[in-house]
Amino acid sequence: MLAALGAIAFAGCATSGTAPVDARWLAPAQAVQLAADAAPRGVKGVFALQVRATGRQGEMAYLNSETDYRDQRNLSIALEPQAVRQLGERLGADPLEALKGRRILVDGEARRTTIVFYADGVATDKYYYQTQVRVTRAEQITVQ
Repeated sequence: MLAALGAIAFAGCATSGTAPVDARWLAPAQAVQLAADAAPRGVKGVFALQVRATGRQGEMAYLNSETDYRDQRNLSIALEPQAVRQLGERLGADPLEALKGRRILVDGEARRTTIVFYADGVATDKYYYQTQVRVTRAEQITVQ
């Protein structure tokens, strides 16, 4: 495990245009790559990202590391309804508004998730992969 974190930290030094690598957390690109390599299993850790976009689908809320949630580099934080309520109470505002543009740390498990495209309410054979960290409790998120 330590060797893997060391390799991740070293590999992160070669990237450009990303946040500096810190052995205590994983950047979105690292999370996406590790989750793809581990699929169908997930990768546990602390994930750091700047929230560039937010969204809702049904009762779920999402915080995204990229402006386009379909971008293969995107790390999506999937907030369960209870976590949304808890975060709202803690932040004193709608978490999707309060966290947009902010840097957060998320303790959880990054997992490659298959997202199926629908046409007229029917699943098609088209899909893409999105890397998600599911958040069930507000304590999983630290705002920096």
